[in-house]
Amino acid sequence: MTDYKHSVYTILRNEPLTDAVWRLVLEGDTQWITRPGQFVNIALEGHYLRRPISVCDADATTLTLIYKVVGEGTRRMSAMRAGERLDLLTGLGNGFDPSKAAPHTLLVGGGVGVPPLYKLAKELLAAGRRVTVVLGFNTASEVFYADEFERLGCTTIVATADGTRGVKGFVTTAIAERAADFGYFYACGPLPMLRALCDGVRQDGQLSFEERMGCGFGACMGCSCRTKYGNKRICKEGPVLEKEEIIW
Repeated sequence: MTDYKHSVYTILRNEPLTDAVWRLVLEGDTQWITRPGQFVNIALEGHYLRRPISVCDADATTLTLIYKVVGEGTRRMSAMRAGERLDLLTGLGNGFDPSKAAPHTLLVGGGVGVPPLYKLAKELLAAGRRVTVVLGFNTASEVFYADEFERLGCTTIVATADGTRGVKGFVTTAIAERAADFGYFYACGPLPMLRALCDGVRQDGQLSFEERMGCGFGACMGCSCRTKYGNKRICKEGPVLEKEEIIW
């Protein structure tokens, strides 16, 4: 028996957030999205491999995905309009475990690692946690979803490498300057950011890894990661792993 769902979804909205980042809202079956941090795998005509996209938000009937246009597949996605349909595998990945959060919890996102933290923030706030979010980008024109986190009620800090918005530097710079008193963290972003975060903070946390995936559900073994407990597949045992188990 599989632990994911194959279904067809209808596009409600497909809109740009920045020059390269788009928000896609779909209508369909969301019952297999059980944790923040899970992802879907999208089939696109003319492309052999599906595109893995993290889930930004979901409710009883809609699914929100945020993706970056980086190749022909995602470029084709950005041209799709309301009413068109997409074939998805949903409920993939193990997601974040919100039960481990501290009274003051830190969320750290870098670039397209930001979206899966949104649903997590909603759940943590609903559970009475104080949530600080640090979002890292290269420059001000790339910033997205900072306002959305603010509207949820999170303390939101933006860091840009060139200093054009918020703290000048990386997410670790912003954490050291403005958010050092948290008790636990959740993070998603590029590998150098995740490693710098683990090296730079003493607190425990969970990290969601970005990885190229073949199948998306553990069959091809193409996205393995070394841990203290042996190799783990990012698409199956991940994408979320505990800080203490990762071998860098």
